[in-house]
Amino acid sequence: MKIKLAVIGCGKWGLNHVRTAYKILGKNLISVCDTDTSAQEKVQRISEKIKFTNNIRDITDNSEVNAVIVSSSAETHFDIAKECLLAGKNVLVEKPITLLSKEAVELVRISVEKNLKLMVGHVLLYHPALLTMKEKIDSGEIGKLQYIYSNRLNLGTIRSEENILWSFAPHDISIIQFLTGSVPEYIGAKGAAFVQQNIEDTTLTYMKYPGNVHAHIFVSWLHPFKEQRLVVIGDKGMLVFEDSLKTEKLKYYKKGFNIVNGEPEKFESEYEVITFPEKAPLEEEQMHFFDCIINDKTPRTDGVHAKEVLEVLETAQSRLNE
Repeated sequence: MKIKLAVIGCGKWGLNHVRTAYKILGKNLISVCDTDTSAQEKVQRISEKIKFTNNIRDITDNSEVNAVIVSSSAETHFDIAKECLLAGKNVLVEKPITLLSKEAVELVRISVEKNLKLMVGHVLLYHPALLTMKEKIDSGEIGKLQYIYSNRLNLGTIRSEENILWSFAPHDISIIQFLTGSVPEYIGAKGAAFVQQNIEDTTLTYMKYPGNVHAHIFVSWLHPFKEQRLVVIGDKGMLVFEDSLKTEKLKYYKKGFNIVNGEPEKFESEYEVITFPEKAPLEEEQMHFFDCIINDKTPRTDGVHAKEVLEVLETAQSRLNE
């Protein structure tokens, strides 16, 4: 079976998808669609051989196309993904899968009924450093998992259509779901709006998972410098991933506490830099999507995973509004 792909949506991230797909598939990237016809020039800078259309029907009605990447604006994800699934196409849709969890449930139902792959672009779960962290957690190298926290901070591009929780936190929620292999038992959140009324610029989300595993996510686009730091704490050691660093991005700290004669006693040593394969996460994500279609595998970030992330976001948003 050969992948015959179309991409819908040619914004900044959509063009990254087009560029990556053309690198992997070449002429098997059949078509690219965007309602903004000015995107055609940008697409054809990647390759003049890529067909461009501003009509989604040219993709859904094309029997040659068996896979679609949806990278349009978030509010269009549900309608476009549904239309593609109903047309018999396997779908990779960018995060968030939809804006409502009940819509995500419907997409999952359609994909199951039609035996199609539904995958969501939580791209960091295809980052080799995250996969290395998961291996070390599952192997017991850091002992019993205790606490995870993530900071995703920047003086960023402020959105008017969504707050910082919906813009930044889906990445971290998906990561923590992946690392713990579970969904939270409790979710709390606080936030504050400064730049625009009723659009939070900073939020702190707290989650409790089964087995006394706790986590928090701090996101802000009102911050003096960029920081992307993930800390995973176990009772035998700690892992730190800082994607904003140029070198030594992933470290292992053999630090923690033992109980000696009923009293906590600290142990610690110098950190160890952990190497991981230098692979582009977006390229890994797309290849995983294609492999799942060809070999009938369940995607790592399937529709169920994405629905659970969306449910956490919805609950966190409701806590902000309390």
